[in-house]
Amino acid sequence: MKAGNVIFDLDGTLWDTSATVAESWTQTLQSFNIPMYSKRVFTADDMKGVMGLTMTDIAEKLFPDLSPTRQMEMIDRCSEDENNYLAEHGALIFDGVEEMLAKLSSDKRLFIVSNCQCGYIETFLEYSGFEKYFSDYLCWGDTRKEKAETIRQLIEDNKCINSVYVGDTRSDYTAAVKAEIPFVHAAYGFGTLKNSDTPLAVVNSPIELCSVL
Repeated sequence: MKAGNVIFDLDGTLWDTSATVAESWTQTLQSFNIPMYSKRVFTADDMKGVMGLTMTDIAEKLFPDLSPTRQMEMIDRCSEDENNYLAEHGALIFDGVEEMLAKLSSDKRLFIVSNCQCGYIETFLEYSGFEKYFSDYLCWGDTRKEKAETIRQLIEDNKCINSVYVGDTRSDYTAAVKAEIPFVHAAYGFGTLKNSDTPLAVVNSPIELCSVL
């Protein structure tokens, strides 16, 4: 497929922040006076298990014993601290990502759509130096809508004809299907698809995207 526009998921597709975010959230929770959570220690696997979900869904999954209002208070604080922590400590950018972005951006427009908070994509772009490769980006923090709707809005705002979405989880696949665009599964990331799913392609490394798109 010769896509004119490539929209990327972020976590598990372009970089892996799970270990750094686990450290940040553990540190933040220690500042809350909530006995059941103040001594909680998050792991990278904990973070991988919720990446791709909206921040509301993450709050419900990680803090089920709290009221919705208190859940979001904790998520908002964790997210704010997370952006600052990532800016200072960075994260793991997958091997071959910059080579892939450089090649694809030579004749395609590249975008990011993620279910993250505001400031998170900007932190990634500043840390990586990859802003030059991307035309635009949009996140849950901007739209407060499910990923399919955020994808649709970015497509509409940028007049993206002939687009494809690249992501690593089944929720990414579902979002692409709802947004009615083809999906490429980044199988090197955090998630798997069902046997009945029908992605456009499956890639086992970032650079393989260049031969697919």
